Amino acid sequence: MLSELYIENVAIIEKTSISLYEGFNLFTGETGAGKSILIDSINLVLGGKASRELIRTGASRAVVSARFTDMNPLVLEKLESLGFSAEDPEVLITRDISSNGRTSCKINGRPATVSILREVGEYLVNIHGQHDSQALLLPERHIGILDEYAGLSRELEEYRACYQDLVSHRAKLNHFSMDEAQKARQVDLLRFQIDEIEQAELQPGEEEELAQRRDIIRNAENIQQSLTIAHLCLSGSEDTDGAITLLRQAAEAADACGPFLGGMTEASQKLLELSYEAESLSEDFRADLDGVEYNPAELDEIEQRMELIYRLRRKYGDSIEEILVYLEKIREELDEIEFSEERLSQLQHEISRLEMEAQKLADKLSEQRNHAAKRFSKAVQQELTFLDMPKVRFEVRIGDAKLNTNGKDHVEFLISTNPGEPPKPLSKIASGGELSRIMLAIKNVIADKDPVDTLIFDEIDTGVSGRAAEKIGRKLKQLSKKCQVICITHLAQIAALADAHLLIEKHSDEQHTYTDVTLLDEEGRVEELSRIIGGSNITKLTRENAREMLLQAEKISLDN
Repeated sequence: MLSELYIENVAIIEKTSISLYEGFNLFTGETGAGKSILIDSINLVLGGKASRELIRTGASRAVVSARFTDMNPLVLEKLESLGFSAEDPEVLITRDISSNGRTSCKINGRPATVSILREVGEYLVNIHGQHDSQALLLPERHIGILDEYAGLSRELEEYRACYQDLVSHRAKLNHFSMDEAQKARQVDLLRFQIDEIEQAELQPGEEEELAQRRDIIRNAENIQQSLTIAHLCLSGSEDTDGAITLLRQAAEAADACGPFLGGMTEASQKLLELSYEAESLSEDFRADLDGVEYNPAELDEIEQRMELIYRLRRKYGDSIEEILVYLEKIREELDEIEFSEERLSQLQHEISRLEMEAQKLADKLSEQRNHAAKRFSKAVQQELTFLDMPKVRFEVRIGDAKLNTNGKDHVEFLISTNPGEPPKPLSKIASGGELSRIMLAIKNVIADKDPVDTLIFDEIDTGVSGRAAEKIGRKLKQLSKKCQVICITHLAQIAALADAHLLIEKHSDEQHTYTDVTLLDEEGRVEELSRIIGGSNITKLTRENAREMLLQAEKISLDN
């Protein structure tokens, strides 16, 4: 669940740290106090779109961090799959936005990308607001909701693997089903490329060896001079003794002191060993010297060879190794084209098999969806009846579709708002308030199937009031028994049912505007509910009404 939210320099929020709790968390406040900023901030930390406009005026950066605890095992598995340690039962996600447009993200202190935040966020929080209610108007979203209710993730994964294999084989078939002119052109191109690479007789590591030999020849004079000096220093010349001779003379002198001074014999032996090593090095220098000479013909040959390799790299790969991999690839492609009739037959046979398998799996999915649709419709209908929509009839229509990534079904939610009227698409019938209640009904139905532990509802009560608002509050309360619920509302009937009620207030002085978030005690809740009920005109009666609402809410909590 979301345990703590830290916001710094986001819009009118200068700095605040908000603790959140299990159960039903609720935010209220006057219009413009900053309630929507909370949702924007949570969206940011979950990988939402960042904008410099969100940064508080006068600040150079905005920071949002969210701490999650008691996480679902699926979240831990997701973190592990993305390379983040999941040993710690807590996850701290931080996002920093600079005024220059740059953004940085971290998970438990380790750098992450926005896309990773988005992936992890899908397992942590679901945010539902007025726009999410509108998403119910899109039929393409409905099949996913039904599949989630039916628990078809494993079956859907199996079908999609088969379907993607089918799509891949069909693409290969199109590739090989070229006309004779196309085939001839492709064969000519492949043969030319194969001949060009094969004639070069490339060897792995060759380019590095050529570059090294080229550098030796280019610097032959300096190398010869240095090797000669090193050789003479060790071996000496006709006029001067070298290090080898001097080391051996030193060894003889030390040995002569052996009978008189302890350790001289060992010193003599070490000096002799050093002379032998020096002699070996001198011979190596001499051998290297014999192999170094400025050879213009060899240098020209090397440079021509490197130029050839460079041209091939520009065409076929960034290295000799990549060129050789490409060679094997085009050899296989040429073989497939030259034996295309046989390959076509194999592909067609495999496609037929995959089509049968995909159809079989799609039929199985469809059968399970049809069974689940009846249960789902009945469950949603019961929820809608409770939410003061007893005359609304909810139905799931499943029609045929061409095989696609979801199977063979077209799924759409239909409603009828008046008895005797046939069910029609949501977009044709439902009002904003009805959509909010339908979405809440669906969320309650699929709550046990949903792996996400935190649900956020942003003014889901838009367009409702009175008894319907109280019913929405009860359903949110019921939902909070299964997962953490965070809600922003402007209705007292819903606010009274919260386990934790937080007030968002905006303050202004001559210099700036800022926002505070306060966890209300019982008296604070009475005052805030009174404000919601009666506006700025808080009276003894509104306070009594507020206390009565809290008392009734406590009874409802005990009943649930």
